[in-house]
Amino acid sequence: MSTDPGSNDLSSPFVSVRIKEFRLYIIQRFFFVMAMRMIGTVVGWKMYEITRNPLAIAFIGLSEAIPAISLALYSGHVVDKSDKRTLLFRTILLYFTSSAALMFITLHNTEISLGKNFVQYALYIVIFCTGIIRAFSGPATSSILAQLVPKIMLPNAVTWSSSTWLSASVLGHASAGFLVAYVGYTGTFVFILSYIAIAAFSVFQIERKPIVHSNRGQATWESVKDGLRYVFSTKELLGAITLDMFAVLFGGAVAMLPFFAGDILHVGPIGFGWLNAAADIGSFAVILTLTFYPLRKKQGLILLFVVAGFGVSIITFGLSQLYFLSFIALLLSGVMDGISVVVRGTILQLKTPDNMRGRVSSVNSMFINSSNEIGYFESGVAAKLMGVVPSVVFGGAMTLLVVAVMWFKAPSLRKFEY
Repeated sequence: MSTDPGSNDLSSPFVSVRIKEFRLYIIQRFFFVMAMRMIGTVVGWKMYEITRNPLAIAFIGLSEAIPAISLALYSGHVVDKSDKRTLLFRTILLYFTSSAALMFITLHNTEISLGKNFVQYALYIVIFCTGIIRAFSGPATSSILAQLVPKIMLPNAVTWSSSTWLSASVLGHASAGFLVAYVGYTGTFVFILSYIAIAAFSVFQIERKPIVHSNRGQATWESVKDGLRYVFSTKELLGAITLDMFAVLFGGAVAMLPFFAGDILHVGPIGFGWLNAAADIGSFAVILTLTFYPLRKKQGLILLFVVAGFGVSIITFGLSQLYFLSFIALLLSGVMDGISVVVRGTILQLKTPDNMRGRVSSVNSMFINSSNEIGYFESGVAAKLMGVVPSVVFGGAMTLLVVAVMWFKAPSLRKFEY
């Protein structure tokens, strides 16, 4: 781990970016996340086009969540006993293969010759495979970060990593809508495959990392239980994960965006792409601000307030019938979520020992990342039972309820500072 001259100025907002391997890390993170976000947008719109059924879209999330959740704890055990750089490189290559399969499935000739039912169920199968890949790529991506920068630089590195993730999400969501409209599904997947190739090349240039703690002699289940015990015994970490998990689970308005864009706001694929990107634009703006003006105190209390603000924004979006107001509501939800991402991500990095980063990251992935997909499913089922608008309002209200419960049940989180 080497730094450029002048990197010892720890007060600089660019202190972690001066490290070459961290720069390679954020390059791969940017292009890989952008590709994943584009796939999510493209698959969601394709499913909307061929089915016009909220449950069909809901099952996309479930298809990815089932393997991601099922393998999450085991993947943490694997990550901790593996060279994280090599594991991450392999998962990116596997994602490239899955993306190529999606390009074939979305070909116009495929739909004509094999039918819409084939396209629908083939999409579910490939997304299921990407869920398996994500079960390993998520913990590997998170846990390798601490091997790229000194611990004192971790808060700065987490902020840069989060801003990279969100800027990629913005461009991925928005550009996918434009590309589908102007160059079609095949042209869009050409861009996606190119981005994944850039991510793979960037990771390949990072040196292989030593295994901090080999758990080869430990039974798999015992290793997994160690990770669970640590998370559940670290109250600040558990509180932050739980709060964010339920907020994402119940505030998943994104799953119903195709219906808001197509049936309520009547804005088509381009408007859909911008609505998809709105929250990420807000998150990116606030995280960029936090890079230069980091939170100095009362981070736990701020976390509770911003998650409540997220719930209010989701309720506003659900009730809105104006495109501009809907966009602003999602933008503000992203601002709130961006602050939450930085606080939770910093708590995760600072409170996790090096020898348990894979397992703790996998628990975090199981609770947080997979709750996005489960949230998709919950939103689809709720929309089918209640209607699209009531289901989104219900989700925002439940988010407020979760904050109220955590306010009283997790006083250590409310008082936490770093």
